[in-house]
Amino acid sequence: MNPPKQHGREGSAVPIDIQGVQKWRKLFILAGLFALLAWTPLVKARPEFEHPVEHLGLIAIMICIFGRAWCSLYIGGRKKQEIVSNGPYSLCRNPLYVFSFIGAFGVGAMSGSLTIGLVFALACWGVFRAVVEREERFLAGAFGATYERYRLRTPRFLPDLRLWRDEAELTIRPAFFLRTLRDGLVFLLALPLFELLEGLQQFGWFSVIFQLP
Repeated sequence: MNPPKQHGREGSAVPIDIQGVQKWRKLFILAGLFALLAWTPLVKARPEFEHPVEHLGLIAIMICIFGRAWCSLYIGGRKKQEIVSNGPYSLCRNPLYVFSFIGAFGVGAMSGSLTIGLVFALACWGVFRAVVEREERFLAGAFGATYERYRLRTPRFLPDLRLWRDEAELTIRPAFFLRTLRDGLVFLLALPLFELLEGLQQFGWFSVIFQLP
């Protein structure tokens, strides 16, 4: 989950460099995206898998967009004041990232290759795992025993449906919800991007080295 800006253990203030964490997270994502896209033009999906996998990728991207927006309804109004542990945050500690993994798979799957989709998802997991470790250190310093109890009972990434709990009312920040929804729509750019790469392959701009399922 996203770290708060400032709180303290036993009433003392512990500064949280949330902007620094977000900056590194974006840099990691951009670097990983460019690295992945650099080799995808050299790969072609096997024809019998191409269209079904593309459809699966589009479904995954839509799940990502709506899932991230759903998470923002819970985290948007309170992320700097308390540990949010209801709704999707009762199932795992980082549901926004989990939906991003699904979206990363969808982006890769738009190439028509299930293998590329899985590589994208694993790469996204690797990036966010490093970022989450930093965020968790910040949260432990900010909320102390409260966060430790939440950490012990709630998985980091893999949702546990048995832990579900909700609340009757939510404080919602519309701007945060709309920004999260807008950011999620960026995943849909994978559709024209891979169509472009496929067209460039057909025109001979890239030499296909191997096919992947």
